[in-house]
Amino acid sequence: MVAAAVIIDSCVVVEGVNDSKALRERERDILFEAIYEKAVSVGVGVSDHAEIDSINILQATFLAMRRAVENLFVKPQFILVDGKMTIPGLDYPQEAVVRGDQSCASIAAASIIAKVTRDRLMKEYHEEYPGYGFDRHKGYPTKAHINAIRRHGPCSIHRMTFNKVR
Repeated sequence: MVAAAVIIDSCVVVEGVNDSKALRERERDILFEAIYEKAVSVGVGVSDHAEIDSINILQATFLAMRRAVENLFVKPQFILVDGKMTIPGLDYPQEAVVRGDQSCASIAAASIIAKVTRDRLMKEYHEEYPGYGFDRHKGYPTKAHINAIRRHGPCSIHRMTFNKVR
């Protein structure tokens, strides 16, 4: 699980920033660099497979989000969170924004940073575990990925609590 937090000055526009799911991989890669160049601060947080198995996906998501905020080198005044819930355990005022990655530049920028970071991690995992196709499906439960798990069994980065792995 990868989460990101991005602080963008209200006077700065990063042209093309949009919901990461609406962008092509090449567009996300270009925007990734532009966001790091123009943002006031960028923080990334990760929860690994063991944490997800231990505390569940929602709590691991919150943990990654807290880590992302903690990794900002400029502390935020206010946090906008994509979705329906705020982040428990943070001492910052927050607001949940449903579909925030479609309406808020800083949330959209964070979605791009998180997606590109995760995709790059999955490409690194592909080098270590080439039989699973992580470079193509990025760990999502595609038919090819499920077939690879059936063929090779789960590897050390698979979430053992995920029903397709069990």
